[in-house]
Amino acid sequence: MGNQPQGNRQVNDLIGRSRAALWHPCTQMKQMEAVPPLAVARGEGAWLIGTDGRRYLDAISSWWVNLFGHCNPRINAAIVDQLGKIEHVMLAGATHAPVVELSERLAALTGLGHAFYGSDGASATEIALKMSAHYWRNVGKPEKSGFVSLQNGYHGETVGALSVTDIPLFKSTYAPLLRHTAQVPTPDARRAEPGESAESWALRCAAVLEAYLAEHADTTAALILEPLVQGAAGMAMYSPVYLSRAREVCDRYQVHLIADEIAVGFGRTGTMFACEQAPRLQSAHSHAETAPPARPRRAAPAESGGGFGRTGTLFACEQAGIRPDFICLSKGLTGGYLPLSAVLTTDAVYAAFYDDETARGFLHSHSYTGNPLACRAALAVLDIFEQDDVIAANRDKGEAFTDIMQPVFTHSAVRHPRRLGMIWAFDVPAAAPGFADRFHRAALAAGAFVRPIDRTVYAMPPYVTTVDDMRHLVRALTAGLAPAVIAL
Repeated sequence: MGNQPQGNRQVNDLIGRSRAALWHPCTQMKQMEAVPPLAVARGEGAWLIGTDGRRYLDAISSWWVNLFGHCNPRINAAIVDQLGKIEHVMLAGATHAPVVELSERLAALTGLGHAFYGSDGASATEIALKMSAHYWRNVGKPEKSGFVSLQNGYHGETVGALSVTDIPLFKSTYAPLLRHTAQVPTPDARRAEPGESAESWALRCAAVLEAYLAEHADTTAALILEPLVQGAAGMAMYSPVYLSRAREVCDRYQVHLIADEIAVGFGRTGTMFACEQAPRLQSAHSHAETAPPARPRRAAPAESGGGFGRTGTLFACEQAGIRPDFICLSKGLTGGYLPLSAVLTTDAVYAAFYDDETARGFLHSHSYTGNPLACRAALAVLDIFEQDDVIAANRDKGEAFTDIMQPVFTHSAVRHPRRLGMIWAFDVPAAAPGFADRFHRAALAAGAFVRPIDRTVYAMPPYVTTVDDMRHLVRALTAGLAPAVIAL
């Protein structure tokens, strides 16, 4: 130890202290002996700087939260300004300008309102599920308390959220604690039959959803789904026609539609919200009449899995012309700065709780609900979207990045190369067990922070990533595809 360079000693000391003092999330702590955590000292834009001074491209936006880079001066300034005013005040019995303005702006973006705030994505899921079931109780249909979700869907790891999640690794151990929920087939385009389009497969899956609700609508409160991309399922992308059919079917059977835009919102799919990309159908549903007009879509080159459009609106819900009954937001909401989530809903849902009787109100809370610092960070994020025309800029950037990714997408070991908006992914099905850890270490050695999901590798970099940064990432991904890493 005495002969180690000072930087290495600092790294080892921080890692050792971390192992001794912390319980890291989604981690088997014993594995950290072989795969130690990255010791980070600071961040600059799309880059993480280790305590040893090395630079690593943050290719997954620090768990999909960072939109505009680390230490962004505009977001920093907004938080500092708010620190001089009020850092926090309870939102029960009080209010403040940042939370009101943020709620107004989110309402304008989503077509929904009455924002209710939580701290994280799982909390937003819990809020939406509780609101939906409570709504049906308040309108005299308490038997409508069940939920349906997609196979391989992920909505968080708290007890309610885990009940509608369908990832066995997270769910199986806690099964005795969870409510029974139903899952219907995922429209994941990789599951289509040979020669079948992503749209045809999605429509077949939607027909199963319709059959389920035809039988169980009387006891079903809501369908919850991740629009267009199921993240924990390995960036499973699907045709937006499924969203249109789901909205239509939910309307027909009086079931709420909950759009979990936690990971895919704020421009990740090429639109501000993922639901925006769903096409209008011939048989227009009731929501279509009140939703904002669909924005024009660009024709997109065919892509793996049936072609996922390179559209340009802030949320995937925008171009769909569909409006969910609830939308769950988090992750990019504060640009990766502070924990904050929000659930917005319809006037009809809100009205069902508006009553003289306290028990008919939505009695849910946490101490930091609507924290002013987090709200100011979120407002700064929305300002950047507006002032820098981020969605339009990302259209061009996404096209350029996809061209740069071609050496990876055409690699002999790669299957199902795909891209939607600012998300790139591919599968390495022939990789031996332990591939994700081996790939992570190889990419880290090449200067990129990448964490594959089993045999799926993905990139979801901050929007400030440059062409040179992306070329660097491709070199790191190529290093992760070395035969010794794949271990064919």
